[in-house]
Amino acid sequence: MTDGESRNGGPLWNNSGTKIAYRSNKRNGASNDVWVMSVNDSNLSEAILESPDGTSWGPIDWSNDNSKVLIQNYISITDSKVYVVDIKTKQKKLILGNKDKKSVNSGLSFDKDSTGVFYVTDEFGEFNNLAHKDLLSEKVELITQGINWDVDGFAISDDGFRGAFIVNENGFSSLYLLNTQTLKYQKVTSIPIGLVGGIEFNKEANLLGLSINTYKSPSDSYTLELKTDPLNYGELKKWTNSEVGGLDTSSFVSPKLISYKSYDGLDIPAFIYAKESKKPLPVIISIHGGPEGQSRPRFSSTFQLWIEKLGVAVITPNVRGSEGYGKTYLGLDNGFNREDSVKDIGALLDWIEKQPNLDSSRVAVYGGSYGGYMVLASAVYYSDRLKAAIDIVGISNFVTFLTNTQDYRRDLRRVEYGDERDPKMRAFLEKISPNNNVDKISVPMFVAQGENDPRVPVTESEQIVESLRDANKTVWYMNALNEGHGYRKKENRDLYQQAIILFLEEHL
Repeated sequence: MTDGESRNGGPLWNNSGTKIAYRSNKRNGASNDVWVMSVNDSNLSEAILESPDGTSWGPIDWSNDNSKVLIQNYISITDSKVYVVDIKTKQKKLILGNKDKKSVNSGLSFDKDSTGVFYVTDEFGEFNNLAHKDLLSEKVELITQGINWDVDGFAISDDGFRGAFIVNENGFSSLYLLNTQTLKYQKVTSIPIGLVGGIEFNKEANLLGLSINTYKSPSDSYTLELKTDPLNYGELKKWTNSEVGGLDTSSFVSPKLISYKSYDGLDIPAFIYAKESKKPLPVIISIHGGPEGQSRPRFSSTFQLWIEKLGVAVITPNVRGSEGYGKTYLGLDNGFNREDSVKDIGALLDWIEKQPNLDSSRVAVYGGSYGGYMVLASAVYYSDRLKAAIDIVGISNFVTFLTNTQDYRRDLRRVEYGDERDPKMRAFLEKISPNNNVDKISVPMFVAQGENDPRVPVTESEQIVESLRDANKTVWYMNALNEGHGYRKKENRDLYQQAIILFLEEHL
């Protein structure tokens, strides 16, 4: 249906099943335009919105009469707007967000009459609130202002009378039912501890489908029985038992939520996986990417493998800059504050020293993508406190990364890391880049990369490996020639896991 060369995504069927709205860069190979295509004839396609910049644009929902499309403009994790576009006239109207003030505005859907929209916004507080805006009166009603956590999932029934939404509460998911007419909501108390996703109503709106990911199961399908009252519910029924490759999940260690003080008194949330032990356990600190990601208590066969085979504890910190804890926390590592999040790892090392069940003399750091940068930066500052470091597709120099990453990502990353075209920012990025501080690294390093990575180019790994080898440092390097941003193919993942185990057995 598409040309096989351009980058296309986010297909969205209209209500009659005759057209698809989608995003594509086929106009110039870089811009994320929004197109509409006839399902019966792919030649009948046209751009209804041409991206004026390097930001991301994509369709969210069709109006009931298929005449308009809700379109999301993602500028950065702290700035997004929503437009309504008439597909005949191609006129767009800004309906959510402010041209002069940054705020998160994520469109979710039209309401039942297509005269209003449900959306998530942080414009009125620290967290992403569920809200409704009447497009005629422009009245905004905040629905979840009493919940001081982010709403991160939403569904509306076909008849428009019922809604459901997910809240990220300190990393754990909570599910709520919504009466879309009164805007009242009710928490569902029968949900297992874990992460909820994929919520969707059936056609009759008497069942809500959902998936739940727990530390023992990668993702299982459930249905929640719904009563006549939109806020009442019945049985939660499990339909699947996910394949776990023969693993004995009964021995899996459950994550425990903790927090620790950083260098400036800031509370840093984290999860720890640790078995009962008579002697102190060595520790692997796993640092998420993003950088605006969040470590959450999801299924991880890797963590459980390390715990079982290596006898370690695993800690997953959500350093400053992580999402899920409010927009102030999210912005604490931006620009010239980049290394403040690295200091949060130093504070975690301090916390580990005070725990009688943990061995602070045997600590490794592990992370991928931006987490890989955090591993390298931790090695720069804390090599004397670490036994091993594992960098997966990590950034070793911000300037070369911004120069070589794909065009469609560059402007998005500049918002977070800083614009390398500015002389002061360029000098700062060069100063903090691990590849320029190899002389401070003494901890043994494992570097893993995919040759075809469009996000963090292979050159980022190659240059840090070359610099470490030139300085006679200990470094293991694995480059999968048929992979991209991380390892997806089983044969590569199996080899990678075995190599990591060997590396940690030798150095941790």
